[in-house]
Amino acid sequence: MTATPEPRSARVPDKPTVDGLEDKWGQVWHDEGTYRFDRERALSLPREQVFAIDTPPPTASGSLHVGHVYSYTHTDCLARYMRMRGKEVFYPIGWDDNGLPTERRVQNYYGVRGDNSQPYVRDYSPPQRGGEGKSSKASAQQPISRANFVELCEELTEADEVSFESLFRTLGASVDFTQTYRTVDDRSRAVSQQAFLRNVRRGEAYQADAPGLWDVTFQTAVAQAELEARDYPGAFHTLTFHRPGGEVVEIETTRPELVVSCVALIAHPDDERYQSLFGSTVTTPLFGVEVPVLAHPAAEPDKGKGIAMCCTFGDLTDVMWWRELQLPTRSVITRNGRFQEETPEWIAGGPGAGLYADQLATKTVHSAREGTVQALRESGDLVGDPRPTQRKANFFEKGDKPLEIVTSRQWYIKNGGRDEQLREQLIARGDDIDFHPSFMRSRYANWIAGLNGDWLISRQRFFGVPFPVWYPLDAEGEPDHENPIFAAEESLPVDPTTDVPESYTAEQRGVPGGFVADPDVMDTWATSSLTPQIVSGWELASDAGERNDPELFAKIFPMDLRPQGHDIIRTWLFATVVRSSFEHGTVPWTGAAISGWILDPDRKKMSKSKGNAETPEDVIRQFGADAVRYWAASGRLGMDAAYDTGQMKVGRRLAMKVLNASKFALTMGEVEGDLRAQITHPLDRSVIAGLRQVVDDATRSYETWDYTRSLELTETFFWTFCDDYIELVKDRAYGGQGDEAAASARATLRLALGVLLRLLAPFLPYSTEEVWSWWQEGSVHRQSWPTTDELDHEGDPALLDTVGRALAGVRRAKSDAKLGMRAEVSSMTLAAPDAELELVRAAEADLRAAGKIVGLDYATGDELAIRDAELVPPPPKQPTA
Repeated sequence: MTATPEPRSARVPDKPTVDGLEDKWGQVWHDEGTYRFDRERALSLPREQVFAIDTPPPTASGSLHVGHVYSYTHTDCLARYMRMRGKEVFYPIGWDDNGLPTERRVQNYYGVRGDNSQPYVRDYSPPQRGGEGKSSKASAQQPISRANFVELCEELTEADEVSFESLFRTLGASVDFTQTYRTVDDRSRAVSQQAFLRNVRRGEAYQADAPGLWDVTFQTAVAQAELEARDYPGAFHTLTFHRPGGEVVEIETTRPELVVSCVALIAHPDDERYQSLFGSTVTTPLFGVEVPVLAHPAAEPDKGKGIAMCCTFGDLTDVMWWRELQLPTRSVITRNGRFQEETPEWIAGGPGAGLYADQLATKTVHSAREGTVQALRESGDLVGDPRPTQRKANFFEKGDKPLEIVTSRQWYIKNGGRDEQLREQLIARGDDIDFHPSFMRSRYANWIAGLNGDWLISRQRFFGVPFPVWYPLDAEGEPDHENPIFAAEESLPVDPTTDVPESYTAEQRGVPGGFVADPDVMDTWATSSLTPQIVSGWELASDAGERNDPELFAKIFPMDLRPQGHDIIRTWLFATVVRSSFEHGTVPWTGAAISGWILDPDRKKMSKSKGNAETPEDVIRQFGADAVRYWAASGRLGMDAAYDTGQMKVGRRLAMKVLNASKFALTMGEVEGDLRAQITHPLDRSVIAGLRQVVDDATRSYETWDYTRSLELTETFFWTFCDDYIELVKDRAYGGQGDEAAASARATLRLALGVLLRLLAPFLPYSTEEVWSWWQEGSVHRQSWPTTDELDHEGDPALLDTVGRALAGVRRAKSDAKLGMRAEVSSMTLAAPDAELELVRAAEADLRAAGKIVGLDYATGDELAIRDAELVPPPPKQPTA
């Protein structure tokens, strides 16, 4: 950190402009390593003098949108402030390039889909390049091997990452671009796999056959944190179940096709209508399967008939009842969203076996529903006609069809969803994190309190971090899931589909007595939840990527800041706390800055998946990076903000004013020696005293991470400085009141300008750097944050305010008379309270010069006002030759 240097002779361009500053200074910052992290300095400093940021890795799947600009600017303002406060700032960035968004984009861009049955093709060329924004059907996509598909993913994401870095550089993000990573690079994969293996060893991760949410489009399991509840058209169907004596029990359902999977009827234990049925059995319509009638407090007496059929599985309530009442599993919906082909054993030989084989086997859920309803109508077990309704259904947040619940073998990490003690421990971890704004802590705690299962981390995809696991095959070639083979930490990262476990040979893959790879990859959050370990040098047994740095890790972990959106508290933030708590027994960072959303004109969140996001390149090109940053920094943490180009115009005007006002301040004449010692005029001292208060207030705001308040305070003072002070001292600065008075004005202009540039630098990095270069050495971004010690407090801030209001009154009088500001005031009376009159008298000469006032009288009044102004129109401008 550099102390503020002595000023040199100013070199000011004739026509300053904000246009082109991004290219000019971006290159300088890159060449000079302005924002580069100094590891050796960090290790030598006390921990509190290092500020480490766990920067969000944006998803590399197409383009960034203005929501990224919004939240990343918030982080950058904090990083720049901490750097100017003398801290060594660790500010890396990564690219999240695995997961479903990437795969979907690759499928559409190249016209391909992954298929594990396809052989690897060397030098493969896809059928197309450039299907951007289009969605092609799987039947139209060329099936290719997993290895070929991964190669295309890497090709496309690497191109995206180049454009992402370029945009972040243009935006002025002060990240250290030598500290970058990809979530599928060697180190990231090894970190993910090593952490997983340790979770398994400690009993924190496990594999189980269990019902799970399944997206039939993406063909993958989905975690609770990835759900969206949406309205979906359906219909209530009233069905009859049969009691042994011939009586019937009516139930209502929107999933009649699942009657084949019914395992019980369930009502509330206090519902008097069904007291006599509890403990008895009924038979299902169409299939004649005997099922019990049971009681459970989660049943809703006021919903439908008050009694529901529990099927395996229609919704998450079915899963809860199945688990708590220890019911059998009778699943028929397979991973492809169709009913299984083989007739289920529990109806084989029964009255519905033929119906299943003819009308339901291999059918989609929709077709199976139609077939079941027709059969129920023919059997007389459908009461009345179906009644249309809108039902709530769970969707994968990126999917288009309701999720099904499919029984499959998956990997899980414990998260308190089934363990009350762990749940309370993880909620308590939230108390160790300083949330900004503080109310976001309740969102964290409420999410954990509402969990109903552990964290599902398996995904049935191609491009991701594979599980470092194989399974031995028995004599019949069936995998032994109870005795998995885990990779050694020293060998990571591994891909079990190509690598061979210890004590086996490649020839034993897939043959009886040999081995088979775990086919799944990890959920992208399973990697992103380890970003602190990835970037901070957490020690890997294999040192994959050669970025082990135990000294640095010991220094900066836990990190200081996790910036992110409030919508992923439940995923990224919570998952990172879970992994850090298990591995290190601590939180991963001590502070979390939670940004809001950017809303479109309909007040809906902007996002790429919703198709309403604006890309930032055009607005940066139109208004400039400083203007866009100004708009972003005007939004407080935790608050949603509207996409507002009008605010960007205000930001551009501010950036231009920084250039033009600075040009004036620096061309009044040179000032040598101690600036503070030369400031003697009461108006000048007033400015410095007012600025001193701004520095104090802006600093306190930043210390509470309220960068927006700091911007508001600084901007308000800056406009007062430009519109009032500069106008008031022009004549004096040019020597109109003598050398000493001129020196006082010039010294004030330069001292105030140096402070204001540093206050504005985190928000407007380009325009402030440009002005700083006109008269100072080095970068403004490596200067010390201004302190009150730099500024005297002898002046009265009220003086500038009062004289400024007097000048505004003079201007208003001229405007009301429809005269320009060059009009002379031959006489006027300034009325004000006596205390304010005394303040005006202290700067009367400046007021007279700025307002072109010849005759000035004073009068005591209740409030400041201009009276009886006599104005003389200025002479017409002479035409130029």
